[in-house]
Amino acid sequence: MITGIGCDLSEISRWEDDDARDRLTRRWFCPEEREYIRARGKAAPQSAAGIFCAKEALVKALGSGFSAVSPLDVCVLHTSEGAPYYRLSGTAKARAERVGAERFHLSVSHDGGVAAAFCVAETALTKEDPCP
Repeated sequence: MITGIGCDLSEISRWEDDDARDRLTRRWFCPEEREYIRARGKAAPQSAAGIFCAKEALVKALGSGFSAVSPLDVCVLHTSEGAPYYRLSGTAKARAERVGAERFHLSVSHDGGVAAAFCVAETALTKEDPCP
């Protein structure tokens, strides 16, 4: 059952200045995210924007925003095929447990100078749930 949805948009141009991007990523991104962005070369700004949007989408799906969840507790990783997924720890994991979110579906896109992310938070159905 869906327990929450969230989406976010970011202009990629906000992430184009190397110094500003480095300051923002140190504050908002886990080490694996920072390494992924550095490895993207010219695509670093769009990757940073996409990861930031993914974090925003998750906290919106959890119904809290960053007031209850540290951005460093939400890590956006990628499968070997490039699909993004979340690894939660600390405040993010606690918030997910509190609202009953067990799985997250994440989609990230970039086009026309904008990055976007969409997150669906889901919990397992129980026998008491009225709809499949």
